[in-house]
Amino acid sequence: MKVTFDIDCSPEEARQFLGLPDVVPLQTQMMKELEDRMRENIRNLDPETFVKTWLPVTVQGWSEMQKLFWTHMGVKVPENDAPSASKKQGK
Repeated sequence: MKVTFDIDCSPEEARQFLGLPDVVPLQTQMMKELEDRMRENIRNLDPETFVKTWLPVTVQGWSEMQKLFWTHMGVKVPENDAPSASKKQGK
């Protein structure tokens, strides 16, 4: 024997009937926090902030970045091309 019941109710009514918690306030709060974080991240993408964050400040930083790229591509970088401490100090 098989019995089937069709119940017509809203999700809120079903949640109350089954004793499940109402998560709407929590969901609203989480969505607000997510929206605030996304807005902050978008603000950090303005060109000036992006350049300051991701690009090195000095020429030596550029040479270090270039050396890193060449190393990852499997190219051996000669040591005499890299700025040494003695060259920096004028020895």
